[in-house]
Amino acid sequence: MMVVKIGGDVFKRGLSGSLANDIKRILRNEKLVIVHGGGDEVTEIAEKLGKKQIFITSPDGLRSRYTDEETVEIYTMVMAGRINKAIVKWLISQGILAVGLSGVDGALIVANRKKKLIIVDERGRKRIIDGGFTGKISRVNPQLLEILVNQGYVPVISPVAISEENEYLNVDSDRAAGQIAGALKADKIIFLTDVPGIFLGEECIKRMHVSRAKEILPKIGSGMDKKVIASIEALEAGVREAIIACGLVDDPISSALNGLNGTVITAE
Repeated sequence: MMVVKIGGDVFKRGLSGSLANDIKRILRNEKLVIVHGGGDEVTEIAEKLGKKQIFITSPDGLRSRYTDEETVEIYTMVMAGRINKAIVKWLISQGILAVGLSGVDGALIVANRKKKLIIVDERGRKRIIDGGFTGKISRVNPQLLEILVNQGYVPVISPVAISEENEYLNVDSDRAAGQIAGALKADKIIFLTDVPGIFLGEECIKRMHVSRAKEILPKIGSGMDKKVIASIEALEAGVREAIIACGLVDDPISSALNGLNGTVITAE
């Protein structure tokens, strides 16, 4: 079993025939689940609808969308509708039997709504604000995914969770992918993004142990930090390898598996 996360940048720049052919090759030997992002698309459509998007920074330096009630409706519409169905349509057009789901379907991703958020404002001061409709994943229920993959389907999952109070919640797509991989006991998770791996200074690191990933986490820039956190969470849940790789090259998954593309983080 393998989980592949298709980042929003990969989606926005156009899903290629090379990626589809690569997915078909993988499916000859592996069961596959796809998780997608698409935050930039959410921002673009929200602002076209007249809803200005606000981004906040945590004391750890993690940047995220502030999700009020109107924003979570737009987020759900774009993620579970527009982006999810575009990916499913593309896969089916390439002869791949795909099924689109959100984390709401079958209570696949259940999250706790964050009641309060601690943020750092423009002046560097910490403030407490209402949590809005942002969620912290509490559990993944993988049974529906197991049924689908065992019947030959490729599930395509958007990162909208359901709360314990049955509300839509915005959850981070990378961390959703990592926790889905852990719940499925996947062998590998691959994050396809727009860069060729984890950089420290000018150097792209090819391979590291999970303990090294934890050490360098404070030095990693915004965006990549969530992929590393998601990789750590997946590995700690039993996944053997996490790979952060470029999804814009030919055969991105195969090249990542062969050590030619990306950074490999290992559990051992």
